[in-house]
Amino acid sequence: MNINKCGAKYGWQTRLSQISICFLLSIFGGTTVEAGNQTLEFALIGDMPYDAKQALEYKNLIKDLNDNKLAFVVHAGDYWFDGIAWKDTSKGFPPCSDETFADRMKTTQTIKHPFVLTPGDNDWTDCHRAKPRAYDPLERLAKLRKMFFNADVSLGQRPMPLARQSKDSQYAKFSENVRWDYGGVQFVTLHMTGSNNNLGRTPDMDKEYEERNAANLAWMKAAFKEASQNGRKAIMIISQANPQFENTWFGKLQERYLLAGLGIKPPKERRSTGCNDFLKTLEELTRTFGKPVVYAHGDTHTFRVDKPLVRSPDGKRFIENFTRVETFGFPNTHWVRVTIDPNDPNVLRFRPEIVEANRVKN
Repeated sequence: MNINKCGAKYGWQTRLSQISICFLLSIFGGTTVEAGNQTLEFALIGDMPYDAKQALEYKNLIKDLNDNKLAFVVHAGDYWFDGIAWKDTSKGFPPCSDETFADRMKTTQTIKHPFVLTPGDNDWTDCHRAKPRAYDPLERLAKLRKMFFNADVSLGQRPMPLARQSKDSQYAKFSENVRWDYGGVQFVTLHMTGSNNNLGRTPDMDKEYEERNAANLAWMKAAFKEASQNGRKAIMIISQANPQFENTWFGKLQERYLLAGLGIKPPKERRSTGCNDFLKTLEELTRTFGKPVVYAHGDTHTFRVDKPLVRSPDGKRFIENFTRVETFGFPNTHWVRVTIDPNDPNVLRFRPEIVEANRVKN
C-alpha cells in the first residue's frame, strides 16, 4: 500500500499517523474487521471523569483498559462535570473551559486503544449554566467538533478509520456522528444528549435540535441500510442520552415499573420529549432488521442491561431482538466489557469490569 496516497486520502498530518493507520488499513481493509469464529472485545465507558477525585480514578481505569487486549474503547459522552453541580470545592478543571477541553484531549491520548467519543449534555448543552463561568453552548459545540472530531480516524494511540456523516455535504457540520464495522457488527454513534436532547430551552436551541435530530435519524437509517446490505450480524448504537424508554410503555407494564417499583404514579398521557422521534424510528428499524440491536448510553449513571423497547401500538410486549446497556458513570469509575461472539445468537455480551484500585473499601 502506498503510504503517501493513504495519508492524502485521509488527510493525516504526520507521517507517523500515516504509517500507523495505513498499517491498520492494510490489515483490516478500511473500517471493516471480521471476527470469523473468534471472539473480540471492546470497552464501553461514559459520564466520567467529573471532579478531581474521579480524575485520579480515571487514570486507574485507563491503566486497566491499557492492560487489556481490546479492539477499541467507546466513551458515551459527558467528559466533564455538570455545569450546575460543579463547585469551587469540587476542585479539578471547571466545566466547559478551554483548559478542560485540553486536559481531556491530553488524557485521551494516553489510551493505547482506538478511542471513540460521542458528545453528552455536560460537554456543551449545559454550558450555559457552567460555573464559575457560563458559555454559549453553540460556541462550545463548535469547539468540540473542531477539537475532537476533525479527522477520519478515532482518537487514542492506535487510531482506527471511521466514516463520518460530515462527508455528506447535506450534513457537513455533523462530524461527531460516525460509523465503523467490526467483527460482523455495525457500529454507529448518534449525537443525542441528556437535558431533553437540547429541546425546549430557547428558540435557538430548538432550531439546533431540529437540525441535529434530522441528521441523527438519517444517519441511523443509513447505518441499518448498510448493515442489511452487508449482512451484518448485529447493530450497536452508541449515544449519551437515556431516551426514557418507559415513556412509551402503557398500562400494567408502566405501573409495575413506576408505581410498584419507584412509587411514582404513571402519567395519563405520553410526554413529548426530545427523543420521541428517535424511539419511533428505532422501533421501526429494529423490527425490520430482525437481528440483534443494542443501544448503549450513559446519562443516568446506572449500569444495567435490559430490554426496554416495546412494540407499538399497545406498548406492552418487549421487542426481543433489542437490548439496552448503560455504562457506569460518576461517581463509579468502572467499565463494561463487551464481547462480540459470532457463535452466540445474541452476538454481543456484556460484563461489568470493576477497577480494583477504584473499589470502595468497606
